[in-house]
Amino acid sequence: QVQLVESGGGLVQAGGSLRLSCAASGRAFSTYTMGWFRQAPGKEREFVAYISWNGGSTDYQDSVKGRLTISRDNAKNTGYLQMRSLKPEDTAVYYCAARARGPAALTGSYQYWGQGTQVTVSS
Repeated sequence: QVQLVESGGGLVQAGGSLRLSCAASGRAFSTYTMGWFRQAPGKEREFVAYISWNGGSTDYQDSVKGRLTISRDNAKNTGYLQMRSLKPEDTAVYYCAARARGPAALTGSYQYWGQGTQVTVSS
């Protein structure tokens, strides 16, 4: 069982930066794929990025490539999403998630979810 708690969201101007954190409980987290997803008002939850259990594999949604960076520190049971050059269209609730199997971008394939953290980018 893995429990996830996100933090670090907030209000930022376009072009600014934020770093989201995802604190995990449970010894198995270090063996899990971790993903970040987001959901804007009136839209479906969408994939943002994932990182494999050892950080050796990452992938991103095309719209965030070069601006967002996913990372993890298994010794601290924590994952991160560094967000730079933010745009108003990045405004959403951001969720971290974990899955016991290999990397995947499918929302429904993740077993564990955090409660989400709001990111608002003003123009």
